[in-house]
Order: sequence, then C-alpha cells, then structure tokens
Amino acid sequence: MTGNPSKLVFTEGGFTFIELMVVLAIMALLSGLVAAASMGKIRQSKESALKEDLHAMRKALDDYYADKGKYPVKLQDLVNQHYLRSIPEDPLTDSEDTWQTVVSQDPNQKGGIVDIHSGSEEKTADGKSYSEW
Repeated sequence: MTGNPSKLVFTEGGFTFIELMVVLAIMALLSGLVAAASMGKIRQSKESALKEDLHAMRKALDDYYADKGKYPVKLQDLVNQHYLRSIPEDPLTDSEDTWQTVVSQDPNQKGGIVDIHSGSEEKTADGKSYSEW
C-alpha cells in the first residue's frame, strides 16, 4: 500500500439538488402529457357511446312507429314493448333521466316522441352542443 492513509479523501455519492429538480420537472411534464392524452380519449369514448345510444334509440322509435303506426308517449314504452332492453344512460350526464325528447307537433300523434337528444349542456371540440346531435 502506497501513500499515507490519513490523507485519503472520501466524497459522498448522491445527487445534487439541481439534478433532482431536473428529474422532477421531466416527470411532471411527462405525467401532464399522459393526463392530457387520456382525457382526450375519455371524451372520445363518451362521444362514441353517445352516438351509438342515439342511433339505437332512434331506431327503436322508428321500429315502434313502423309496428304501431304511432310514436311512443314516453321512453319507457320502448322498454315495455321490448324495443329496448333498458333506457341507456346518457354517457355525458351519467343519467337516463336527462335525455331530451322531441315531441311530435302532429295532432294525430298525440304527443308521441319523434326524436331524442342528449341532455348535456357541454359542447364538442368544434363548438357544437351535444344536445344538437
């Protein structure tokens, strides 16, 4: 062994405060990007579910009219007559009670439901209201 053992210098290993802050900043940036991307996907899936639900209920309304010669007075009639298994929840409001129905103005229809829209007051990315779909 050469050298004087009393003159050995020990340095402690570890990270500096600046290095830790840089790592935390990078992690925060990446988690923000992931959160933004996932929120967009959630909105996209809700829009897709809304389109599918509106299509199914409008088809049930048309089938009801084709079979009975009149439109149903309430949505529950579609379930009672087995045109739908159940009234789906509006994916944007998470409730089956918020659907907005359009009632026929024809006096022969006696208030039958001719169309249906979402009860959500939110707007799409292009500024159109979901209740207009």
